[in-house]
Amino acid sequence: MKWVIGLVTLGLGVCAGVLWVTAESPDTAALEPPACGIELVVLGIAQDAGMPQIGNRKDPAWQDPSLKRSATALALIDHGAETRYLFEATPQISQQLQRLDEVATFTESGLGVDGVFLTHAHIGHYAGLIFLGREAAGSANVPVYAMPRMAEYLSQNGPWAQLLALDNIQLEPMQAAETVELTDSLKVQPLQVPHRDEYSETVGYLISTPGQSAFFLPDIDDWDLWQQRFEVEITDLVTRVDYAFLDATFYDDFELPGRDMSKIPHPRVLETMDRLQHLPAKVRAGVHFIHINHTNPIRFVDSPETAEVQRRGFAIAEEGQRLCLWRKQ
Repeated sequence: MKWVIGLVTLGLGVCAGVLWVTAESPDTAALEPPACGIELVVLGIAQDAGMPQIGNRKDPAWQDPSLKRSATALALIDHGAETRYLFEATPQISQQLQRLDEVATFTESGLGVDGVFLTHAHIGHYAGLIFLGREAAGSANVPVYAMPRMAEYLSQNGPWAQLLALDNIQLEPMQAAETVELTDSLKVQPLQVPHRDEYSETVGYLISTPGQSAFFLPDIDDWDLWQQRFEVEITDLVTRVDYAFLDATFYDDFELPGRDMSKIPHPRVLETMDRLQHLPAKVRAGVHFIHINHTNPIRFVDSPETAEVQRRGFAIAEEGQRLCLWRKQ
């Protein structure tokens, strides 16, 4: 099915951490953050197993806590409606919710999660749901937005089915390319993508507001295959949104010595940059690489590969990064 979207594209307004920066003056921070109605917060940037990864004894992040990164996740905050949504439920959901609490809280107790949007059934993307159960948060009816196969998997397999039986979560079924209207000002649309789908289908999410828009896609097998199967072209999509968080699992084909990387079909960062290099500088600046494997050298801020990404006008997502999608009127 061919997807059709209509989006309003405004000037970029980027905030990293608590430092707000405008596109017109990228090196000048305001003394006070501007009023933001709806914003995104980056809660994690790593591949499913995080950094350092299990069994990787030589990873410098074991000795240097500043190098630790959690599995990829975003938070979406609607300040006007006083609601917070998670995109992914990672194994580090506890720490990520604490990070989110430091940005915005609307309740005195409880999780303060008004919905969780899942992309697919790989461990870094849904396993954190288990912490909503009776052994941990004991949450009550947290909406979990899931595609048909993902919803079926959760409802028919333990321990996930227990979350439903005890009303810790409630499933909110979705269909590909059908818009979920959270409020008049906030809409989310799942777009199906080709990926390793043992237990569920895989989607990315288009997030739309009256101001700016974003696209979140942590996992995909191949850009061309996406166009062939689902009639979505990545170049066209990134030009229609203000921010695109794209799969950056591997930098190139030489990252895993001794393994045939052709059997691990993620778009390489180099490939994605080559494909999008002809786009205007403003569009490239909105492309943020995310879902970074522990072997990917762009995890290190001082690596030549990071410098190359920056030289070519692209961005690497950072934990704690805040992006305002719609400013209060």
